[in-house]
Amino acid sequence: MPTKLELAQSWLPRYTGMPVDRFGDYILLTNFSNYVARFAEQFKCDVYGEDRPMQAATNNRGLSIVKFGIGSPNAAIIMDLLAARRPRGVLFLGKCGGLKTTSEIGHFILPIAAIRGEGTSNDYFPPEVPALPSFKLHKFVSQKLNEAGHEYRTGVVYTTNRRVWEHDAEFQQRLQDMTAIAIDMETATVFIVGHRNEIARGALLLVSDVPITPDGVKTEESDARVTRNWADIHLQLGIDAMTHIEAQGENIKHFRY
Repeated sequence: MPTKLELAQSWLPRYTGMPVDRFGDYILLTNFSNYVARFAEQFKCDVYGEDRPMQAATNNRGLSIVKFGIGSPNAAIIMDLLAARRPRGVLFLGKCGGLKTTSEIGHFILPIAAIRGEGTSNDYFPPEVPALPSFKLHKFVSQKLNEAGHEYRTGVVYTTNRRVWEHDAEFQQRLQDMTAIAIDMETATVFIVGHRNEIARGALLLVSDVPITPDGVKTEESDARVTRNWADIHLQLGIDAMTHIEAQGENIKHFRY
């Protein structure tokens, strides 16, 4: 049987259409095709994988972006496949639902941890293992947010596989009991599978809705408004952070336990 590394080296190009050696040392992950298109337009680079499950592009500064889809299973797939490249850092640019009055639409969240409500991560570590970002990577992203003058929040994000839950009062009460600042579908998985594969990882989340209020539930119209107002800022923050981290950030090391 092939090894995990051999599988990843074969399947990363299979899923993205981009050769392994075209991936940079630093990676941006996203759920959104328009982030990849805007990245490629900014840096005049090719987009690979338009006929594949995932799309990817790499600029001339060693930074890649991958649109991997939606949900924790897809997040696990890309974090496993990136083991073929062993990047120095991965930053997930995702959207989330705000669960606190302080997490308003348009705010950024730099999660200090994620609650593993998605189930996918249980295939990688026991439930007792916390889903955490790499501190030094998040420290540098925080620095870039401050330099750009953007407000952001920190806190714990709840990650779930369940997409349609806004109607469920019992589930909403569980979220309140857990005191999470936001809810999403990928962050815990990115953190846990990154930990398993010894990849430095982080997440910069954009609050796109406030689903615990009746008028805050996401619609196509409201999401389009969020994209118009904040997507370019979100993407540029990720680009700036992951472009400059090697020259300006602290050295990131992954310690085995």
